[in-house]
Amino acid sequence: MELRQIEYFVAVAEERHFTRAAARMHVAQSGLSASIRALERDLGAALFVRSTRRVELTEAGRALLAEARRTLHTVTAAREAVAAVQGLLRGNLAVGTIQCLGGIDLPRALGRFRTAHPGVRIALRQGSSPELIDEVRGGALDLAFVSSPPDGSAAGVRLTPLEQQPMVVACAPGHPLATAGAVALAELDTETYVDFAPGWVTRDVTDHALRLAGLSRRVALTVNDVHTLLDLVAQGLGVALVPESFRHKQTSARFVPVAGTAPVWRTAVATTADRDPSAATRAFLAAEHLALPVDRALPVDHDAVP
Repeated sequence: MELRQIEYFVAVAEERHFTRAAARMHVAQSGLSASIRALERDLGAALFVRSTRRVELTEAGRALLAEARRTLHTVTAAREAVAAVQGLLRGNLAVGTIQCLGGIDLPRALGRFRTAHPGVRIALRQGSSPELIDEVRGGALDLAFVSSPPDGSAAGVRLTPLEQQPMVVACAPGHPLATAGAVALAELDTETYVDFAPGWVTRDVTDHALRLAGLSRRVALTVNDVHTLLDLVAQGLGVALVPESFRHKQTSARFVPVAGTAPVWRTAVATTADRDPSAATRAFLAAEHLALPVDRALPVDHDAVP
């Protein structure tokens, strides 16, 4: 088993497509396919179920994927250790982010990091918080800026708080609540809602708050991006509970505070709980003053301290 075969295997497993995996690895598809077949022969097991449109992992492939990612992480750490001795920072930084992130100007932060560390290859992916947390847990992302689940935890992942802000009621300009000073959640009991798809943390926060208040609701319009949600609200197709900062994304809709204790939307930096972060990850978080939890700090080599 060769390191290149492991890299090709992980690329196919993550892309679910041989052509995309070959493009990602900058090799001919025929060469990548031959390498995967050789790996399967070496292991004595099929790793993928191939179809004309999609590639899926077999049970053996799923078992190998976790170990393969750990192997690549170890190799990366070894390369980084040698580079560190030479005073260099190299490697990869794979970052995930939700839409409309607050608490950090991510494009500017990544730009600063690229200037300071041109030897690090930066990759960015945008998605929902559950997707991003899964990819941090699985090793596909080094870190991700996500919405914190209502209970503030996620298995296998560390969530370092970034920002919190109250949720507000978004409604159309002509809605009866648009001119209210504040709106009690009970006043929304008969309203039609616009919201994100089930599983999105922003929706989970709203569902949790309404459940605690003993309220139910009807979500008639489900979307997967912030701007469409606010456009639908502005046209009077429903109301929504959204983070307060969303008011800067849409000028037509009206945003009214929640009376009493408002639901809170929290964002966090997600890092894996099972592996030490890469040198690039540590450098990026340090540059943005985003400290890892104490139990994730690197051990000090006391023999090297004068």
